[in-house]
Amino acid sequence: MIRPISPDETTAAIALAEATGLFQPHESLALAQMLSEHFDGKTDSQDLWLTDDDDGLVGIAYVAPERMTEGTWNLYLIGIHPDRQRQGRGAALLAHIEQMLAERGVRVLLVETSGTESFEYVRAFYRHSGYDEEARIREFYAAGVDKIVFRKALIASMK
Repeated sequence: MIRPISPDETTAAIALAEATGLFQPHESLALAQMLSEHFDGKTDSQDLWLTDDDDGLVGIAYVAPERMTEGTWNLYLIGIHPDRQRQGRGAALLAHIEQMLAERGVRVLLVETSGTESFEYVRAFYRHSGYDEEARIREFYAAGVDKIVFRKALIASMK
């Protein structure tokens, strides 16, 4: 079941993000801080944290609006526990996000990922999900590690 994350699931969500292998330890700390800020009620953010719950968290996603734009959002995190990958859960979570955002009038969803060979399966996932490679920023993350931005028009794709 895909649903919003609850405050008492923060530890499980961070563990899930770490289990995917997509995050370094310092990035996990940043995720924990972001979740804490999300739940503390001190911000007026529209950010959304979602989970795929199957008798425990098996998926997590985080999307947020792009500042100073009209109807452009970023998918900052989507991950499925390695034991539950290749079951269509990531595609279902992504489709849920796209539908939810389209219903809110969001026009465009952006996703950035690494250009390394080890992230090719991630890029293939987005291409298969109807995203186009919109930009490549060379050596963005580190020497020899490009940032690749994917884009999907949501309103048009929901018609």
